[in-house]
Amino acid sequence: MSKENPKVLMIEEDRFLRKIYRDKLSRLGFDFFEATNGEEGLNKIIAEKPDLVILDLILPRKNGFDVLIDMKSNKNTENIPVIILSNLGQESDIQRGLSLGAEAYLIKTEVSLSGVVDQVREQLAKIKT
Repeated sequence: MSKENPKVLMIEEDRFLRKIYRDKLSRLGFDFFEATNGEEGLNKIIAEKPDLVILDLILPRKNGFDVLIDMKSNKNTENIPVIILSNLGQESDIQRGLSLGAEAYLIKTEVSLSGVVDQVREQLAKIKT
């Protein structure tokens, strides 16, 4: 790791879920910040240039797919890795998320907190190599 802690942005409406991830990732040395809706999330991506984004799809103001489309079509943010963490488990949603440029698609009910953390580490390791 570089001397700076990796910046992870979580775009998630659920306050309880954000707190769990904030506590865990902060303890592990990540610089964690959050957004509660798609619009705020996109603004933070542009302003903060996080190293990685954990993105829910069902969001107020702008859904996660639209955030991903906007992010990947912006030269300044297109290379930021995105992990989708959603309740949408349909194959069509998964395919759409990955085809829009997400590095990973995790279903909330099927993945543990440590599973998400592992995925965050894996994606950040790819950047450094």
